[in-house]
Amino acid sequence: MQLLGIIAVVAALVAPVTPAPGCAGQQAPPPPFAREELVAAVEPLPWPAEPVGGPQLGTCGEAGTTGAPQVGAPSWVLADMDSGAVLAARAPHARHRPASTLKVLTAIVAVRNLDPDAVVDGTAEDQQIEGSKAGIGPGGHYTVRQLLAGLLLNSGNDTAQALARAQGGDALTRARMAAVAGELGALDTLPASVSGLDGPGMSTSAYDLALLFRVAMREPLFASTIATRSVDFPGYGDRPGFVVSNTSHLLGQYPGALGDKTGFTDAARHTIVGAAERNGRRLVVALVRGEQHPVPLWKQAAALLDWGFAQPADAEPVGTLVDRTPVETPPVMNPPAVVPDVTAREPSHAAVVPVLPIGLAVAAGATAVLLTLRRRSRR
Repeated sequence: MQLLGIIAVVAALVAPVTPAPGCAGQQAPPPPFAREELVAAVEPLPWPAEPVGGPQLGTCGEAGTTGAPQVGAPSWVLADMDSGAVLAARAPHARHRPASTLKVLTAIVAVRNLDPDAVVDGTAEDQQIEGSKAGIGPGGHYTVRQLLAGLLLNSGNDTAQALARAQGGDALTRARMAAVAGELGALDTLPASVSGLDGPGMSTSAYDLALLFRVAMREPLFASTIATRSVDFPGYGDRPGFVVSNTSHLLGQYPGALGDKTGFTDAARHTIVGAAERNGRRLVVALVRGEQHPVPLWKQAAALLDWGFAQPADAEPVGTLVDRTPVETPPVMNPPAVVPDVTAREPSHAAVVPVLPIGLAVAAGATAVLLTLRRRSRR
């Protein structure tokens, strides 16, 4: 029995250690936290047992980036929008705050659940919402089509609120957004608001934003709206009608741009997701937690697009943007942790303790002890 016990101990020592899925420090967005996030504690979403999109997309650093331009964003994805093939990525599943790029998901849910010609009344609360506004108010009457224009062209938080109200309120709309994200395989995305304003547990990833934008562009109303340069918008009360213009730099200055959505909050920093077409090939790019220096984030996105279009169409991908949540083993629940800022880095090359030699040494020592004990028992 003693020998069996020793063998069990040795087996445990020499057995390979299976690392937890995901990357340390990337399960939740890094600090500093917005004040809205401190209202209630929300555990991060669990890591899937396998990286969505393929094993290489589980990297904490870079994949497929040989020759790619250096950009400052710590996490990004570049993919073929039609096939879903991921050309290159940096920390694709690192969780960050989406800011207004979350409005892509808001729009998907609105398009799927509302009649584009249905009319929604503006309210005084719409005027009072924090952040960017399209300009709706009490006494105004807006079609869902017009509200989507305000949402995507001018990043209106007021129009996001109105679209949510038309679906039964913020809570129901956020539940629908979470359900759609889960259905599509955007398992890094937890919507804490309908507009992208920060809130408890809010998260997404560059991978998820690219995936969601790809899905959204299949909706004709979304695709046509996000490519619109300007649209006439109704007034309200004594305010006359006005023109809402598309604030996209990519659409205005990048040849072949199909549209994009940007975002910013103090905690999220700058985010962008968009697409372009060249010679019949369409690419989608997403960058999160970027800065506007040394060049604006849209120019960083443009540099990645240029590089992507220069790659062979049949180049070996490093993964894929999925259309549905993969069928897999249950996700692994990791305990929440204090999350440091995420930077692009290669896997650690710190020395690894050689477990097998240690285990063999322990086995030899244990065997010697056992033989000694047996000799003593025979005296």
